[in-house]
Amino acid sequence: MEFINFLDRKELEIIKLVEQAGYKTEENTPLCLASKNYVGFLNKRRKVLIICTNNAKDREGYTILRKKDKNTFERTALHLKKALRHEAVHVAQECNDGKLLRIEKKLSISPSKIKALKESIKISGEEEKEKQAYILESKPKLVEKILKKYCL
Repeated sequence: MEFINFLDRKELEIIKLVEQAGYKTEENTPLCLASKNYVGFLNKRRKVLIICTNNAKDREGYTILRKKDKNTFERTALHLKKALRHEAVHVAQECNDGKLLRIEKKLSISPSKIKALKESIKISGEEEKEKQAYILESKPKLVEKILKKYCL
């Protein structure tokens, strides 16, 4: 899976936890063709976390020819890391009987994520769960912690 090349140690640990929770990870499935705007999905029924690496690369202008462009690589990597963390939050929610997670800290969603939130709600129909995933996708240590708490 190509997206692994863009991840840090923390995200690799998150993948292990997701797999320990009984989920598989797949890349660039036909679901990714639904829209170039989406970089990740969770198929709850099949228990599959999907990463759309090609969509992330297209969005950030990453190509083999531009591979040496550190800025393009970093933007693509950040996009993929956040997508993985976001979908991992949904895994934790599923481990919690499909309910919102109990987080001690009062956290809020970044205004820059409102448009993406609205797009995600169109697919999932679950505003509060999407909001929670967008809030937590920027907090890898917390994502790791909630996976351990709710799934293991």
